[in-house]
Amino acid sequence: MSLNADQMELREEDIRKHYPAAVAMLEGFDHSPRIARAVAAAPAQERSSGIGTRRTFRSTTPGLVTRQTARPEGVHLLERVQAADDGDVLVSTGQATAMNALRRSVAIALAVAENYATATPLADLKRANLAGDLAAARRTEFSELLAAEAMVALHVFGNALAYLLSSHASEVSVEVGEVEEILTDNSLLALHGALWELDQDIATHAQDDARLIATMAAFAEQLMEKVALRAQNAGHLAAFTGATWKVEADDLTIRGFTPAAKAKSSTLTMTFKKPNEVVGNHIAKYQAMKLSKMLMAYDFERKLNPFAELGGFIFTFMGDGKPGTGKTTLIQMMAGMIHGYCQIAGYPFRYQNLSTDQIDSYQGKSGQNAKAFVDMVMDPATIGFGTIDDIDTLAGKRGDRQSSAGQLEITAVLMESFAGANTVVRGNCTFGMFSNHPENVDDALRQRAGARFLVDGPQTREDYIDILALLLGRNHDIPLGDHELFAAQEIRRAVAAGFEGHNRPHEPALRDVFDRVRGEVGELDSIARLGTYLKAIQQADERFTGRAVKNITDAVKVRAMDFELPDEWMEDPDLFLFRDYDTKKGMIAELRRPITVEMVIQEINRYADSEFRYGETSDEAAISVMVRDFERQDAARQRYLERKTQ
Repeated sequence: MSLNADQMELREEDIRKHYPAAVAMLEGFDHSPRIARAVAAAPAQERSSGIGTRRTFRSTTPGLVTRQTARPEGVHLLERVQAADDGDVLVSTGQATAMNALRRSVAIALAVAENYATATPLADLKRANLAGDLAAARRTEFSELLAAEAMVALHVFGNALAYLLSSHASEVSVEVGEVEEILTDNSLLALHGALWELDQDIATHAQDDARLIATMAAFAEQLMEKVALRAQNAGHLAAFTGATWKVEADDLTIRGFTPAAKAKSSTLTMTFKKPNEVVGNHIAKYQAMKLSKMLMAYDFERKLNPFAELGGFIFTFMGDGKPGTGKTTLIQMMAGMIHGYCQIAGYPFRYQNLSTDQIDSYQGKSGQNAKAFVDMVMDPATIGFGTIDDIDTLAGKRGDRQSSAGQLEITAVLMESFAGANTVVRGNCTFGMFSNHPENVDDALRQRAGARFLVDGPQTREDYIDILALLLGRNHDIPLGDHELFAAQEIRRAVAAGFEGHNRPHEPALRDVFDRVRGEVGELDSIARLGTYLKAIQQADERFTGRAVKNITDAVKVRAMDFELPDEWMEDPDLFLFRDYDTKKGMIAELRRPITVEMVIQEINRYADSEFRYGETSDEAAISVMVRDFERQDAARQRYLERKTQ
């Protein structure tokens, strides 16, 4: 049954017909490992000649004891799972969950592999091979298709297993190491190899239910990663990567070699605040409010947002400011608004934060963590909001000797994900990078932030009165005095004043460039004169590149969408959210404003101000470090000379 243009339902009967084969496979089969080695058995134990010698696992879980695993009777995975609790005769809830997930995952893998064979010449070639009629000229094609089918089966097995176990995972984590027994002769042998290696991992790591689930989930992730890398250089996979299957009973979507993830968010323990109660940060607040509503225009059937097509969507943004100016509060406000809108519309919402605990000492693990974070937020089946707080400490600056390998891995993943060759902006998610020291962020990564939110906190006398009254609360009798509470926080008035404040640059160095260009060419009222101003900025700061111009034009297009979707559109989904894509696009286009010269000048100044501010701070920090180094050298030289003369 077709669900939408590119999604097909994987019918339940097509899955369940493979249950007997899946159970038989899990109950027992013989497998002689080709690539991996079995965990070495103790010398006293008799070992079958059919069992290999896979290298010993090194557990990274504190207190975990490595156990002996080699058995002469072959692979009996269900028995292995049942033995994962030190001999308890009763099957625990975790073990039952694991066994059901294994059966279901193998059956789904076999069903998708069967679909793949039917969609390609493989099914006909299999029949010809069984009948002995396979033409010699097609044997190479047959082998390549079998290898492709094996990769499909392996990845779908890992994908389904990780997905089905995700809601049962605990805080316990297990490092299983790289999956080695990847066989691509055919799908059956491929699954045998994977299940053999999973059997080894369970025996090595799983002492209780929590570690059993963690071991299987970790194995599934490693399997998917290894197969996806192998598939990059394989052929005949278009029938798999170009289609999408939906398993309705599990709410599982199989989309090529992309890992599926449950449509759930981190538990939101944030205190929601109304925008007028967030003091200062007027432009940042306004853009965050607009972006929250923009996300809700995403069309799940078309997998596209009209704002992304019309050019007014913010995919990535950078929020910077001094400590205590309200970056965390801005995150709380935006996440709370999106969460509330999604609850009204019944949309799945996922909030994820990439924090410093994702930096891992194991090579490649930090990059994996960052990639998993990006994939979770970008899942086209959800509305996503990803935040990277203190990005200057999380992502390393290339060329900085203080940056660890893990930090540089995260930088590389974020750069590729935010503006790489394979980046697709659907308009269902946004990423916010926040920092107190944006000058310490790698220049190329910082420029991948399409919008800049200056989080400067309270600025005016009225702002400070408002924040004092807000934080004091109501448990006092102090009179307010001559002041209209929160009037200065009225968003449109404050934002209008904020944008007008960028008619001239704020940074002195940029102001000199602005005045010089206007003195030479006159008012910046044409594209030629605006381009002259941009070139002059580039001459003053070589970091101002073509990407900066792209970010500025994107910001101008956002200004052309300088309207708020009416609140009633969010409160009653039938008015807008549940309309078809073309209708929503037309409703948005009617609200669009024309682009003006003032908009362009203001956005050039806003962006260039931030780059000059970052650059000057970065240069000053580097100079300060060099000065301290020279002072130490002078002190050391002086002390050396004093000792030498003694």
